[in-house]
Amino acid sequence: MTPARPRVLVIAEAANPEWVSVPLVGWSLAMALRDVAEVHLVTQVRNRDAILRAGLEEGRDFTAIDSEAVARPLWAVARVLRMGEGRGWTAVQAINALAYPAFERGVWRQFGAAIRAGRYDIVHRVTPLSPTISSPLAARCARAGVPFVLGPLNGGVPWPAQFAAARRQEREWLSYLRAAYTLMPGRGATLRHAAAIIAGSRHTASEIPASHQAKLLYLPENAIDPARFARIAAPVPGPLRACFIGRLVPYKGADMLIAAAAPLLRDGRMTLDIIGDGPMMAALRAQAAEAGVTVTFHGWVDHARVQDVAAGCGILAFPSIREFGGGVVLEAMALGLAPLVVDYAGPGELVTPATGQTVPLGDRAAIIAGFRAALARLADDPAGVQATGARARMRVLAQFTWAAKAAQVARVYDWVLGRAVEKPVLIDDMGSARQGGDDVAV
Repeated sequence: MTPARPRVLVIAEAANPEWVSVPLVGWSLAMALRDVAEVHLVTQVRNRDAILRAGLEEGRDFTAIDSEAVARPLWAVARVLRMGEGRGWTAVQAINALAYPAFERGVWRQFGAAIRAGRYDIVHRVTPLSPTISSPLAARCARAGVPFVLGPLNGGVPWPAQFAAARRQEREWLSYLRAAYTLMPGRGATLRHAAAIIAGSRHTASEIPASHQAKLLYLPENAIDPARFARIAAPVPGPLRACFIGRLVPYKGADMLIAAAAPLLRDGRMTLDIIGDGPMMAALRAQAAEAGVTVTFHGWVDHARVQDVAAGCGILAFPSIREFGGGVVLEAMALGLAPLVVDYAGPGELVTPATGQTVPLGDRAAIIAGFRAALARLADDPAGVQATGARARMRVLAQFTWAAKAAQVARVYDWVLGRAVEKPVLIDDMGSARQGGDDVAV
């Protein structure tokens, strides 16, 4: 007899179908899990209207917790501390760590009795993704005898020492103190009482104490919706066509890409499209003009239309030196683009030798030289670019759609419920990546 689908209370403080980044991860995973479990989503009230517009029924499908009395003034402080939109991410997470407990207290007030009564088989906290934010619910669920699943957790990738200037430009002052979170009250209890801990990156996995490795699983948090990325790359014959997609800020490396590509652009061996906007736009235009090369700057493009530009290219050239998840890399791979990335953090974990190329992390000069050499090789091998892009697309469709992600998490649910004896391996990296125990601690 097939076991009944588990009843799961999904806690996603950030879950919004109309936003990007973490709120879109929270929303997408929660919705995908509805195909493998009986899910009730609990989120923060700021997401309520967007979720209603998406067609969910409040009370039946989701509950919105109003913690605005605490969250609103603290987020006002965060806007000041970050000193610019899109900057000071560590400061934002520090403020979120102060605001979040009020949200979980609201969750327990509303659902504590139901959890204790056994009306849910599992409680799964999907967001916050940050491993620095503890969860009082973990201990409460453990006392109630209900497995608590934590994650995916991701964040805190160290700033490369070679890019200290970019760190300062991003207003990442608090990142120098980030390691202190391991001493914060509640972290040990959260990890101790969790039935399973899902790490979204190998760096995050390495921060989980050895005493909890037996319940640690590796699963990158990003995925794609094939309906939103339905195009297939079809670059026109001729020179190598490359694109960059991202915010135009120092650590994303668009300036390094232009410097690396300049000889090939001048020789007509490649073209370059830069999709995105940000404070470096004027400087990048000036850099291209000074180098005497043509670069197509598209500026800000609506997320749904990015694929329309990218699908005309053969590769994604993305020399970012600090990406937690690297969702843009998966999106490009889903279109059939061959990725060229720095071998560090999220992108370095998503790209295998069969599905793209990586350049070792180094200083600015080393990355430019590495990208220049890789671009030259790719320009001389159009058939290889196309074949790599096809393999990249197959990998994403097999393991990195939201449906695949839900199936992977369902295996975690079976394990914590005792329906499976062995801890599951969730990602097959074609032999290049392993999961669990010491294998993920890097």
